[in-house]
Amino acid sequence: MGEKRTVGMRGTQLELAGQEVAVGDRAPDFSALTVDLEPFRFSSTRGKIRVISSVPSLDTPVCDLQTKRFNAEAARLGERVRVLTISMDLPFAQKRWCAASSTDRVQVLSDHRDASFGAAFGILVPALRLLARAVFVIDADDVVRYVQLVPDMGQEPDYDAVIRAVQDLL
Repeated sequence: MGEKRTVGMRGTQLELAGQEVAVGDRAPDFSALTVDLEPFRFSSTRGKIRVISSVPSLDTPVCDLQTKRFNAEAARLGERVRVLTISMDLPFAQKRWCAASSTDRVQVLSDHRDASFGAAFGILVPALRLLARAVFVIDADDVVRYVQLVPDMGQEPDYDAVIRAVQDLL
C-alpha cells in the first residue's frame, strides 16, 4: 500500500480518501446534483474540455474567490470549455450562493449525497466530509491532462497554470 495522501487545513494534515487521479488517466465518471436538485453525470459533458474546480465550501472566502475567478475565466475560454465547480454544500446553499454572486458561466454541483466525485477523484476528506481544494483539466476524450491538488485548503489554486493547461488543448 502506498503512502497516505493528505491535505493541510489550519495546521493539521487531513487524510484523503478515494482513488488518486493522475495525468494520463481516464477521468472516472461520477454523479452529483445540480443546484435545482437534478441528477448530473460527468459523462454527459464528454466532447468538451472540462475544468473541474473542487472547493470545500462556497460559503468561505477562498472558495468564493476561486469560483468567481473561474466564472470569469469561463467567459474568456469559449464554448469548447465547460467549467464545473463542485463541493459538498447542499444544492440549496449553492443556489443561494450562485444567485448572490451572479455566477452564470460555471456549473455548480453538489457531491453531498454520496461523495461520488470525491471518492472517484481521490479528494474526499472523510474527517470533515468535505472535498479538498483541487483543479482537474480533462480533454474532450475524457483523458486527465492536468491535476492540481492545493496543499493547504486555505490557499487559492495557481489559476495561471490551469488556464495554460486549458489553452494547450484549444
